[in-house]
Amino acid sequence: MPVDMAALIDDLAAESTELDAVLATLQPADWKRPTPAVGWSVQDQVTHLAFFDEAAVTAATEPDRFREEIARPGAGGGDVADCVAARYRSMPPGEAMAWFSAARRRYLEIFVGLDPTTPLPWYGPPMSAASSVTARLMETWAHGQDVFDALARARRPTARLRHIAHLGVRTLGWSFQVNGRPRPDVPVRVELTAPEGGTWTWGPADAPDRVSGPAEDFCLLVTQRRNRDRTALRARGPVANAWLDLAQAFAGPAGGR
Repeated sequence: MPVDMAALIDDLAAESTELDAVLATLQPADWKRPTPAVGWSVQDQVTHLAFFDEAAVTAATEPDRFREEIARPGAGGGDVADCVAARYRSMPPGEAMAWFSAARRRYLEIFVGLDPTTPLPWYGPPMSAASSVTARLMETWAHGQDVFDALARARRPTARLRHIAHLGVRTLGWSFQVNGRPRPDVPVRVELTAPEGGTWTWGPADAPDRVSGPAEDFCLLVTQRRNRDRTALRARGPVANAWLDLAQAFAGPAGGR
């Protein structure tokens, strides 16, 4: 089915609004709180999102410039996320929040007008405009989870998790590859309980290998915000079992942010 770009953008905007509402309540000291990502503060999570929003806009509006920038030595290495975090660590919190808000607003304005199939360069393989929006939603939710965890605040799961779950399913092969293992050649059935009831499914109904459980837990796992043993996910079959130990819905080296 064709992608509804406007609806996808609306979901990213809603995810952004939820994070903005939390950030607006923080005191300056809260921005320096450590998060579950080792070595990263709340501020590091926010500047990470702002930086890659701007990078994605450059990829969409000036693709040749984007390619030139990531071709520079060290610009596209596995430690790029840590370098970005370190670069903006001394930025005043108010500026960090303003940067994220402006970068996200610009991203939404540019991408809502793109054909969802438009190919865009990125740090790894090129991706479509729709995939970029899905990836930004996943990143916003995952890094937002780090912020919620750092502040010890509860979070209500929403139907927007379906985008992240879908990305998690699509990256099954990548999860094996990035860990130096061959891509499985057998299908996996995934059945997840949606936050508001019902079941989200992927894969053949008769596949012997299966994963099931709460959609929120699956999203926490594939974004590597929770270990498998901290979820209610269940796996049956050798490929499904191996996948839950390796799952990674984002680009970059194994275990990267």
